Amino acid sequence: MISKNQFKYIRLLEQKKYRRREGLFVAEGTKTVDDLMQRTQPRMVFATEEYLQVRPHLFKTEGEIVKVTDDELRRLSFQQHPQQVLALFPIPDVKASKTPSGLSLALDGVQDPGNLGTIIRIADWFGIDTIYCSEETVDAWNPKVVQATMGSIARVNIIYTDLPVFLDSLPHDFPVYGTFLDGENIYTQPLSREGLIIMGNEGNGISDDVRRRVSHRLLIPDFHQGGTADSLNVAIATAITCSEFRRRL
Repeated sequence: MISKNQFKYIRLLEQKKYRRREGLFVAEGTKTVDDLMQRTQPRMVFATEEYLQVRPHLFKTEGEIVKVTDDELRRLSFQQHPQQVLALFPIPDVKASKTPSGLSLALDGVQDPGNLGTIIRIADWFGIDTIYCSEETVDAWNPKVVQATMGSIARVNIIYTDLPVFLDSLPHDFPVYGTFLDGENIYTQPLSREGLIIMGNEGNGISDDVRRRVSHRLLIPDFHQGGTADSLNVAIATAITCSEFRRRL
């Protein structure tokens, strides 16, 4: 049974300042929680009897296990349709390396939790294990973002950094790609096996400070003969861009 203090504590973790202070984030649903538990130990698990019965190994974890009813889980959950379990995990402490290895993503001011969660899932799909986020990008440990990743957040390193400063620290010849409406057709440009792909804000694109540090400006062309949409959703654009890079391998 969940206590009032536990309920209040979890609700506080909906706010970024408390997540940062406590170093914890909320994960929900069987897939997301199970995927995270393959990588790290939960601090607390609130689960229904149905969930716990098929996971007896949970009782060997260091974290506290609290059995809850379906009604209690509904009250506790940030989701409209909770799925058997909610858990608190430590926020990973990942430092930015001086030079990324392989292919990485960077996000410059992405604001929508759903977009960020989908981009993390896309990175996981295409074997990209690190995303560098500007300080203006929505918090990856927001419950809505975590849920949108569908467990991929367990396999992708998320690093918040001063993006212009980080870009300045890269070797001069390290390829930095960005998507622009006035860029060069991605399907005709040479693409490297390693590099950094920058995706910008939903409304404003890549900021001026970051734009100046992009060495390869790419365009995802449209193929409509008449009128067409003026831009793509940032998550869709990320998927197309990552797919083309991986296709060249």
